[in-house]
Amino acid sequence: MSERFADRADERLVVDTSPRAMLTNLNRRLRSGDLGMIPVVVGLGVIWIVFYALNPRFLSSRNLVELSLDSATIGMISVGIVLILLLGEIDLSVGSVSGLSGAVLAVTLVYHDWPLLGSILAALCTGLAIGVFYGLLYTRFGVPSFVITLAGLLAFLGAQLNVLGSNGTVNLPGNSALIDFANFTFLPPWASYVLAVAVGLAYLLGRMRTVRRRAAANLSTPGLQSVVVRAVLITAAVAGVAWYLNIDRGIGAMPLLWVGVIVGMDFLLRRTTWGRHVFAVGGNEEASRRAGIGVDRVYLSVFALTSMFAALGGVLAAGRLQAVSQTSGGTDTNLMAIAAAVIGGTSLFGGRGSVYSALFGMLVLQSITSGLNLVGVDAYVRYMVTGAVLLLAVTIDSLSRQARKSSGSG
Repeated sequence: MSERFADRADERLVVDTSPRAMLTNLNRRLRSGDLGMIPVVVGLGVIWIVFYALNPRFLSSRNLVELSLDSATIGMISVGIVLILLLGEIDLSVGSVSGLSGAVLAVTLVYHDWPLLGSILAALCTGLAIGVFYGLLYTRFGVPSFVITLAGLLAFLGAQLNVLGSNGTVNLPGNSALIDFANFTFLPPWASYVLAVAVGLAYLLGRMRTVRRRAAANLSTPGLQSVVVRAVLITAAVAGVAWYLNIDRGIGAMPLLWVGVIVGMDFLLRRTTWGRHVFAVGGNEEASRRAGIGVDRVYLSVFALTSMFAALGGVLAAGRLQAVSQTSGGTDTNLMAIAAAVIGGTSLFGGRGSVYSALFGMLVLQSITSGLNLVGVDAYVRYMVTGAVLLLAVTIDSLSRQARKSSGSG
């Protein structure tokens, strides 16, 4: 009898992964307001279908390669925006910081003959120093992040103009490795397929490690078969994307760097003490402080990372455009970076979101831009559509937050 009971207990440790169970789980998440990234993934699919119907060139291999290259620069800035939003704060100066960092890169490289690596490090250190300065103002003097970064937006725009000098535009050397990296470096076909296998194996090993840890703690675990099937499907999906992009030029080095940064930051947020502290502080600062978390250190680190990612985005943008000008980091850079994070599913209220928001949110915005350009619509329509999509994303976030509150009170 005891053996029969043990067998039943073991059965309960295996999670039901049938389609019916998955639909039930999805319905439960929708009712509780835990939408995750479902809206943005569905929205991206709808956008691609609509623009493909209007112009089949939209989903051509060449256009998708260009879309990935164009997404990486502001998408890198958006990674930092996700981090600051997780704390319930905001950084309005990322555009100016990226422009100033690009100017530092260009001027030291062209006018002072610095090696490329030294110029890149100088640009990144510029962003890091700005972020640390922001963090100190916030933690030591209690100045709201909105005010700090709004002042920074103006101040560092002026600093960018001063660094560039009277010329206003600095062209990078045509043989620069940065230009080659941002525009002309792509994985060879065989390497892209090796990457697909590596991604599948990484997922499989990671899930198996999670299964072992949960089993050791007597918690429910997914079946081994479902884990293997998902790993195979992920490998096939990445290989399929690689095959289609290889019809044109393949997977670009710059978008690959962007995705690699996102994967790395996602690991830090979900698997490290620092990452758990970020979510805790964003969810409830006072409770985190009482729990012994170094709240000030968390704020300081996130402000520093946000500005450093803005600087990295400025470096990549300089390589992509092959020059830095007075308009670098301006126009709609701020709005696009913030909108991508919010549209991707990161909450404006703090404590909830994923770094993958920067990936999917940026793909949505860049898809809208690319699609409207192919259709031949005027620029003002793109801003109106982007604003509408942003408003819809914030509305969904607000409604899901209310749903979670009501379900929690119930």
